[in-house]
Amino acid sequence: MDCPNYLKYRILLKPITGQRDHLMKFLRAHKHFQDGFTLLEIMLVLALMGLIMATVSYTVFSKNIEQEIEKEVQRLQVVFNMASDHAVINQAELGLRLDKEKQTYEFVQLGDDGIWTTVEGVKHFELRELPQGVQLDLVLEGLAWQEEDSLFDNRIFDEELSVRDAGVDIGPEEEKEPPPPQIFILSSGEITPFELTIEYEPQDSSEDTFSFVLQGIDTVPLLREGPI
Repeated sequence: MDCPNYLKYRILLKPITGQRDHLMKFLRAHKHFQDGFTLLEIMLVLALMGLIMATVSYTVFSKNIEQEIEKEVQRLQVVFNMASDHAVINQAELGLRLDKEKQTYEFVQLGDDGIWTTVEGVKHFELRELPQGVQLDLVLEGLAWQEEDSLFDNRIFDEELSVRDAGVDIGPEEEKEPPPPQIFILSSGEITPFELTIEYEPQDSSEDTFSFVLQGIDTVPLLREGPI
């Protein structure tokens, strides 16, 4: 015997009504979840978020600085090897001039007049400035870097005088010849043996100090070590 239609509806609605009542009881029992966070909870969350962001920012910044300096060291290594090839192919005497005060380096060429000048037509050999915070430490053949020590020192000898008077100031400051390079790259393929440490010294004490080392032993290629 078939049931009347209204009985069918009551049978169908009963489970739905029961589920609705159960849901309402659940919401009333957990009503405090709908009241939102307290001020203390919000402050704690914000403090944790700030700490996490600061940690992430420090890590990313430190990693970026290290990668930037590593790229500069790799560039110097590659360009130095290029300079040696250039010297051999063109039978020219080249040199690497370092300035630890200005944190710069450039490749120069010895002219027929005995003066070191920039290498014409090669952009990679031009003056290059290193990132801020970088310190240079050069050791030549086991001796610490001294600005006044260098071969082919054209500040001492010239064509007219056998020895210049060190106490005589020749011309204005802007007319003085730049110092010769500390490292020589000869047309024979030989180079001045050296060890160059490129160290990053952060101003913030919370950052880590690291360094890279380039080493040249008689000929190219240069050896690279780091970060250490």
